[in-house]
Amino acid sequence: MNVELIQQEEASVPDATLRVLIVDDSRLQRKILSSSVKRWGFEVYEAGSAEEALKICEDVLPDLVLSDWVMPGMNGLEFCAAFRELSQEQYGYFILLTSKSEKAEVAMGLEAGADDFVTKPVDANELRARIAAGERILHMQRELTEKNRLITDTLDELQRLYDSLDSDLLEAKKLQQSLVRERHKSFDTGDLSLMLRSSGHVGGDLVGFFPAQQGHLGLFSIDVSGHGISSALMTARLAGYLSAAAPEQNVALARCDDGTYAFLPPEEVIETLNDLVLDEMETEHYFTLLLADLDLTTGHVRMAQAGHPHPAIQRRDGTIEQDGPGGFPVGLMSGISFTQFEAQLEPGDRLLLLSDGVTECPGTDGEMLQEAGLANLMEDLANVSGPAFFEALLWRMTEFAGETTFPDDVSGILFEYRGDDQMK
Repeated sequence: MNVELIQQEEASVPDATLRVLIVDDSRLQRKILSSSVKRWGFEVYEAGSAEEALKICEDVLPDLVLSDWVMPGMNGLEFCAAFRELSQEQYGYFILLTSKSEKAEVAMGLEAGADDFVTKPVDANELRARIAAGERILHMQRELTEKNRLITDTLDELQRLYDSLDSDLLEAKKLQQSLVRERHKSFDTGDLSLMLRSSGHVGGDLVGFFPAQQGHLGLFSIDVSGHGISSALMTARLAGYLSAAAPEQNVALARCDDGTYAFLPPEEVIETLNDLVLDEMETEHYFTLLLADLDLTTGHVRMAQAGHPHPAIQRRDGTIEQDGPGGFPVGLMSGISFTQFEAQLEPGDRLLLLSDGVTECPGTDGEMLQEAGLANLMEDLANVSGPAFFEALLWRMTEFAGETTFPDDVSGILFEYRGDDQMK
């Protein structure tokens, strides 16, 4: 080998020492190959047979193998196949040394798992070039393996974080659902049922009720913009403003001289909430609201609407009324006024307050349910009452949408008025 070639070989010494296994039944051939490979900066192992090479591989798995094809006992092809079984996790580059050059034999070697061939007698320049090609492939393979490991570790960490977040969200869902403590309550003159179903773990809808002055019941249906955790946090804050457990904190109630609480005009309550959101809450969320003051004795209802869907009243004869002033959502602009409107329930009538997750539910044809579709559902479910009404409503919505999940939160309040004439 000339001086120029030696200088080129020394300049191309790899950064990291690769283990090279030389397998040949000829001691002289092994010595020649080993001398060159060591000079190129590799860590060299030698074996006089494939069987001996396999034992070495069990202890020290080489990065690159130079193996003769024709050997007594197990030949190079058989050794290559056995080597592949050993090196499944860490790839090893396999070069066959052979005098065979026919295409069929080369194909046979490739099928056995060989990566490259060097024809005997071995030319040092060609061998160095073949090993250099193997180094590049091994380097890329090791880089890919490391990147895959990093990706796997990252995905595992993300899965752990997801599992933790999912667990937290499940707990948050329980807490949000606990805001609606009673889903069904009977009064002397009627029955109240509530439904709250989020499109995800948690959502921006909230329904509830609270006692007001003697014989009065406050009802509220809220739909906070957006979905998820931030919307759910705002519903929790709003639940405090309309609390049934702490009437002194309820912005809809005013304390009377005798210690009881009276229901303030609903339109004034919504104006108060609008000011609170704009002045005290640092949020970009807004919400729609329908607030009602129901006289349990007479069936008279005072309401105010802030961008929420119209209340639906189903009369005893099946007639359905959906009307209201509409109004502006809460938390968008200051100085907004809201309009009170009234309704009178007669015995056998029922009042339904729903979020827009119902009327804006998309059907299989892409068209929304809308108020007309809701009216049809209410007509079909005229004889279904209480919590069963909401179960049936969700089932019918599932049929309409063609799937069991909805793109928006769904919530509602149903009050079925019996009246004084049915109290006996």
